[in-house]
Amino acid sequence: MSLSATADNRAEIKVEQNDLAQRAIEFALLEDLSQEGDVTSNSTIPASKQATATLIAKENNSVICGLSVAELVFKTVDPSLVFKPLVAEGVYIESAPVTIGTISGNARSILTAERTALNLMQRMSGIATSTRQYADKAKPFGIQILDTRKTAPGLRVFDKLAVKLGGGTNHRIGLFDQILIKDNHIACAGGITQAVAAARSLYKDKRIEVETTTIEEVEEALASSSDIIMLDNMSPAQIASCVQLIQKRAQIEVSGGITLETLDSYLIAGVDFISVGSLTHSVKSIDISLEVEIGI
Repeated sequence: MSLSATADNRAEIKVEQNDLAQRAIEFALLEDLSQEGDVTSNSTIPASKQATATLIAKENNSVICGLSVAELVFKTVDPSLVFKPLVAEGVYIESAPVTIGTISGNARSILTAERTALNLMQRMSGIATSTRQYADKAKPFGIQILDTRKTAPGLRVFDKLAVKLGGGTNHRIGLFDQILIKDNHIACAGGITQAVAAARSLYKDKRIEVETTTIEEVEEALASSSDIIMLDNMSPAQIASCVQLIQKRAQIEVSGGITLETLDSYLIAGVDFISVGSLTHSVKSIDISLEVEIGI
């Protein structure tokens, strides 16, 4: 799994192994196994026991995400395990239960990897499912749903992938790939004008986004030639006024506690992006289980 920035510094994620994903998985396994290992499986299952297990998605109207991550978990525990996905990443399941994958090989290894694989898949599927609900509403208006950096520490690579597969758009991956000048930066720099000028002088190739909360701040951000203006915690009426003021001279992101229930009010012509922190900071995991079917 790798992260790369597009020309406009909005990140894309490819499903392939890299050091960041691998280290996150290894840490999760270390957290679960410590130095002793899986004492239950090791004491109750013969070392040579072979088994086949199925992954079953159990919730209606859910987006399945993280099969490639689950495979990395199982292969990290035991490279000889055979993982077969039975659905595509990002598939929408209207009616459950659905068997989404199989794992075959050493029984101890399968059960040792089970919880870490399920934890990641369930979280990712929950994020993807929520993202799809937002993205489906916003798509007819040409508005992209953005994620944020409000991710679980150490799991951002997986959280961002889930948003992408749910139909959302990745905002910046971290602090390194786009400049986002927020209220505290503005306060420390002495104002929007000073902050944008300083950022532009040091990072000429990076897009600059400025957080604003008033019409006066929007005017200053425009005068500073900001690439993106974030309208933070503004009412729909205020946003409509700002859209008229900006007149496509900068892209517009709307942010600030927007929920699925209130989203319709913010689907305003001229808005380019709506960022939703709850996609990743308030995840409801999707129920996925692993069931051993065949033991030899």
